[in-house]
Amino acid sequence: MDRIDKRLLDLLQEDASRTNAELADLVGLSPSSCLRRIQRLKAGGAIDRIVAILNPAKAGKGLKAIVTVELVRHGEQHTRRFLDLAAREPAVVQAYSVSGQTDVILMLRLADMKEFGSLCERLFDDRSDIARYYTMFVVRTGKETTAIPVSG
Repeated sequence: MDRIDKRLLDLLQEDASRTNAELADLVGLSPSSCLRRIQRLKAGGAIDRIVAILNPAKAGKGLKAIVTVELVRHGEQHTRRFLDLAAREPAVVQAYSVSGQTDVILMLRLADMKEFGSLCERLFDDRSDIARYYTMFVVRTGKETTAIPVSG
C-alpha cells in the first residue's frame, strides 16, 4: 500500500459519497486509475464495507451506554457464548472480549431507559453466567470516529 492508497482510504473514510472523479482529482490520478486502486483495496480487504453513518439522536437512539460485564466462568467458550447472545441485540453496536477483570465491554445505542431496562432483562437478569455488570451512560462525547488513521 503506497501513499496514494493511504490517501484514498483517508478520503473515503472522511466522505465515501465522493465520486470517483472527485477522488481521482484529490489524489492526482486519472479516474480509471483511481477506480482500479479502489477496487484493488476492496478486493484485498483493506476496505471492509461502505456504510452511511447516522446521527444517533435523529435516528431515535440518542442514549449511549457502556456496559462492562464480568462472567462467572472465564474462558473462550463462556465469553463466546455471551458475545453471541449480545450480538443478537440490535441496541448492542459494539461488543468486545477484553483482558483484565472485565470479560466483555458492550457499547449500546438506545432510545431511552425503557429500552435499556428491557435489554438488561434479556442479557443479565436470571442468568447464572453473569457475575456482575456495570453501566455507564455517556454524558458528553469528546471524540467519536469510525476512521482508522492510515496516512501521516
